[in-house]
Amino acid sequence: MPTQQDGRRRVIIESVSPEIDGGRFPAKRTIGDTVHIEADIFTDGHDSIAAAVLYRHESSPAWLERPMKPLVNDRWAGEFPVSQLGRYRFTVHGWVDHWETWRRDLLKRIAANSDTPVDYLIGANLISEAAERAKGPDHDWLEQKAGLLRTDKDSETRRTLATDSALDEVVLRYPDRRFATEYDREIIIVVDPVRARFSAWYELFPRSTAPEPGRHGTLADCEARLPDIAEMGFDVVYLPPIHPIGSTFRKGKNNSVVAASDDVGSPWAIGAPEGGHKSVHPALGTLDDFRRLVKRASDLNLQIALDIAFQVSPDHPYVNGHEEWFRSRPDGTIQYAENPPKKYQDIYPFDFETPKWHELWHELKSIFKFWMDQGVRIFRVDNPHTKAFPFWEWCITELKREAPDVLFLSEAFTRPKIMYRLAKLGFSQSYTYFPWRNAKYELQAYLTELTKTQVRDYFRPNQWPNTPDILTEFLQIGSRAAFVIRLLLAATLGANYGMYGPAFELMESRPVRPGSEEYLDSEKYQIRHWELDRADSLRELITLVNSIRRENPALQNDWSLEFHPVDNDQLICYSKRSEDGSNLIVTLVNLDPHYKQGGFIDLPLDQLKIDEKHPYQANDLLTGARYVWTGRRNYVELDPASVSGHILRIRRRLRVETDFEYFL
Repeated sequence: MPTQQDGRRRVIIESVSPEIDGGRFPAKRTIGDTVHIEADIFTDGHDSIAAAVLYRHESSPAWLERPMKPLVNDRWAGEFPVSQLGRYRFTVHGWVDHWETWRRDLLKRIAANSDTPVDYLIGANLISEAAERAKGPDHDWLEQKAGLLRTDKDSETRRTLATDSALDEVVLRYPDRRFATEYDREIIIVVDPVRARFSAWYELFPRSTAPEPGRHGTLADCEARLPDIAEMGFDVVYLPPIHPIGSTFRKGKNNSVVAASDDVGSPWAIGAPEGGHKSVHPALGTLDDFRRLVKRASDLNLQIALDIAFQVSPDHPYVNGHEEWFRSRPDGTIQYAENPPKKYQDIYPFDFETPKWHELWHELKSIFKFWMDQGVRIFRVDNPHTKAFPFWEWCITELKREAPDVLFLSEAFTRPKIMYRLAKLGFSQSYTYFPWRNAKYELQAYLTELTKTQVRDYFRPNQWPNTPDILTEFLQIGSRAAFVIRLLLAATLGANYGMYGPAFELMESRPVRPGSEEYLDSEKYQIRHWELDRADSLRELITLVNSIRRENPALQNDWSLEFHPVDNDQLICYSKRSEDGSNLIVTLVNLDPHYKQGGFIDLPLDQLKIDEKHPYQANDLLTGARYVWTGRRNYVELDPASVSGHILRIRRRLRVETDFEYFL
């Protein structure tokens, strides 16, 4: 039997949003956001109701309150600002509003000329009850109004007094909430830095940053690259693991199972006699060098993101010191990583079912904490879906309680429900299926799922056209247009995007073998020397695109994304708007890297707040070209031999008085 509740609490509150899995997981926002709340709120009969959203930062015991307003069909909405990092809590209250019920019905009676003196006595009593709840001058003022309403007055005087908007405003300050329904849970909102919502990532291997070929790069060499990366407009510099690399079963070039004496191995085979996850590879430098790198990045308004891979080489100190953290085979050897028929004998995974799981959890958390103490606030986590989900929820929650500005990127290219679960558990951003979505219908369906469903409340996409593990078939075409297309899509569809930098800049497109997405001569297994000053580099275009993103707030969010019809399936068109609506960007991309494509786009001018009676400008931020468009349908043509897309800032025509007009 359900618990007996006070039957006088008549308001029902249901379907609150954002609420993830019944409040089991927090929703995500960034600092400075306004959190929009909705709920179904209704009661029996015909009484009016009122509702409010209550909210507080977890550091404050005091609740703040904002009123909610009705939308349609018993749906209500409210909002509150989030101005601090960390966790906020909110809930919803609703109550029968007897004053508003009386006032609504009185207005109907007045309109029908059927109001009676008793109606005004009822109102006077409600005003007196509000006066009892009021304090200071409002108490006396309300009692005075109640007294006037009780005295004999002519009909018009009573009507004027009872329907006075000032009276209504004061009475509503002191509602009767004795029988308010309180939603049965408090919902959590995690508030992250703005960089969780808007960022551009550049990945590079420090060991490949030496200015001359044939030498192992250092953290100092990597530091020397930072000004160029900052000049290109990136926010985050992501480094694969920088730790000592094991020699047992070391992989050779192109993932060869036999390594030559000069092979440097995979950075993800972590651990050697020189140290493990809390050490720097001696060939890269020292911990002091790393701290200087972080400091230099900060001076350039960059952040260093560090790869965290919870796996070890057979030479890692953990193997001898904590053999209980690994799974043993019947022959007494430690189980190496496998994905049959593939064997990864250079890597041992942790056993999250070990009886010593508690000690393992705390040690893994301490790895994050160690690098946070060195100044790192962003972590890209390798294959988190192969580690225990309860660990991630505990670890991320604990770390963000200590440092609410820390961010985590989930590298889990796996099934959707698993990717979404990791995001719910606390990962701030997530890689997506974007690299493999090429056709218009694929892109539209996938991005709509990420930006227009409840997924958006907990899953922040970070779109990458390539990674050291992913050289897609589309990029293997090897044409400049193929890379330009994927750049434009990644940077404008997503407020967060990244690239495996040197390989993308120089349009690296050679697979290790046909049908593979692995690079030939992959940096994962060897040092590469990149000629970044090559004449055909995409550096200039990348810099321009990042500049456009920074200068246009519309491209700094995901939720405003809207796709628009084009009568050619090789052309995709979409728009984004800033929160205040002043900045409107329309992007068009030719998805065909080989041939010129043209077609008519159809823009919803009313939705975009463009006056259909006047022409408007579409200024191409990529080329500087200006187009004057009229009406909903306009023709576009894009040739991959010159430019594969438009990033258009729409300037709406406004008329000032009658003398002149200008574009906004």
